[in-house]
Amino acid sequence: MKWVLKKKANEKQVDKLSKEINVSKPIANLLVNRGVNNYKEAESFFRPNINELHNPFLMKDMDKAVSRIENAIKNNENVMIYGDYDVDGTTSVSMLYSFLKNKIKNITYYIPDRYTEGYGISIKGIDFAKKEGYSLIIALDCGIKANKQVDYALKNGIEFIICDHHEQGDVVPNAIAVLDPKQKECNYPFKELSACGVGFKLLQAFSEKNNIPPSEIMQYIDLVAVSIASDIVPIINENRILAYYGLKKINSTPILGLKSIINIAKLTPNNIKISDIVFKIGPRINAAGRIEQGISSVDLLVNINEDDAIHIAQKIDDYNKERRQLDASITQEAIDMIKQNSFMQNKKSTVLYNKNWHKGVLGIVASRVIEHFYKPTIIFTVSNGIATGSARSVRDFNLYNAIEKCSHLIENFGGHKYAAGLSVKEENIDKFAELFERVVCESISTQSEFDIIEIDDEISLKNINTNFYNILNQFEPFGPQNMSPIFISKNVADTGYCKCIGKDNKHLRMYVTDKQTTESFQAIAFNMGDKYNIVKNSEFNICYNIEENTFNGKTNLQLNIKDIKADSDN
Repeated sequence: MKWVLKKKANEKQVDKLSKEINVSKPIANLLVNRGVNNYKEAESFFRPNINELHNPFLMKDMDKAVSRIENAIKNNENVMIYGDYDVDGTTSVSMLYSFLKNKIKNITYYIPDRYTEGYGISIKGIDFAKKEGYSLIIALDCGIKANKQVDYALKNGIEFIICDHHEQGDVVPNAIAVLDPKQKECNYPFKELSACGVGFKLLQAFSEKNNIPPSEIMQYIDLVAVSIASDIVPIINENRILAYYGLKKINSTPILGLKSIINIAKLTPNNIKISDIVFKIGPRINAAGRIEQGISSVDLLVNINEDDAIHIAQKIDDYNKERRQLDASITQEAIDMIKQNSFMQNKKSTVLYNKNWHKGVLGIVASRVIEHFYKPTIIFTVSNGIATGSARSVRDFNLYNAIEKCSHLIENFGGHKYAAGLSVKEENIDKFAELFERVVCESISTQSEFDIIEIDDEISLKNINTNFYNILNQFEPFGPQNMSPIFISKNVADTGYCKCIGKDNKHLRMYVTDKQTTESFQAIAFNMGDKYNIVKNSEFNICYNIEENTFNGKTNLQLNIKDIKADSDN
């Protein structure tokens, strides 16, 4: 693991901001590196303001989308809300359905089956809409490349509004309105909304035009925060505002479905963070679509009966336990395949195929394989006679572009820079793997071939105190482009209490100090038991986050160690 220290911010700018807002220079350095240069920008960063959301009508086709929904209400049309089976899709559908169900008499929601329909808008879903008399489908988190499906729907008297955030193809579908800030002709100022965020902008626009109070859409902002965290979009600009207010609602008055998940995941109310959504809430919502059907998650998130919500949440929790077992076993099989194949180990990409692997966990397995081998990775299985794959990328490598260069061997694909889904005829997998490897070799940079830890700043342990931590806490919500700060401290020493803990002594617990302070700090280093001798016998360097640890009713600051190096290693 290579440590890369971010470029120091301009010293004069750091000094100026430090004095202007009365914070230490390390804090000011963090802020300047996040684009915060003065008091006003600091106020916006630390106190996100819902009134600073962009005008939703700046998004291409927004006026058309609002007008079409108004016409559907006026003409008493049947409307279907259609979305993908992952967290972003199911939260989007739940939000839009919950908002519109009191305005549209005949409204339903539809989530495609991962195994019989696959990702995106399906012909089966359109056929169902036709059979049941639905004349308008509002699609969320999918549709930007569904040209054939939208044309098929039009021939059958069904119109589409598409709310997506993925990259468009050569031609956008022939929908009544296509809301996607990544469209080439869309001048919306922020391009990184989640699909649920795009849906929220639609509700914002509809509410503004129809004089609906903001409180009516703000009751669903917790769903937007869940989508932002789970879809790993940058938590900057509008996403920071939406995530900030969404977290406040999750911690105070979450919708019933989320409350049921929070309880079953044993999360502490009033202390739920983005990381809790990523690791506890999101995986449970996702599990329904991975193991059974994603519609169960929508059933939960739109539910207003407490007993029903508890029952569905328990069912989803059971799905998540099954998902974890599958994830662990398939990941181990994948790792073993690579370890037993020296040719595969020497490649710059990883493409694995096993017809018996469970389609629902392929993306998770791809991410786990990257943790071990750090290469662009695609994991395939068979679904309905077609090899279906999930792809994940490494830092700064555009996976979507690489897959696109292999498009003549692909049946269909979609996604973005770091994650994608694709399907290939079984007989073309080897050809695809060969071409994909060639594309990766030609386009991947040396910097993307190894994992790094990006360090925000080098500090002495003397800088760390309760006030320093409390200010860091206000940098939340953390996420891409605003990660929890990671620091380096050099020439630290253990105070003599270092020991290996946990199953098989895999982890290290220690108390560290340096020559500039008389204090020592508790530190935990997960999966670093093998570095015991470095810690025990000499001064060493650490990189870490700062967190709070509560034990036996007592709370202390703790260093969460990301890596340890002997001083000679640097």
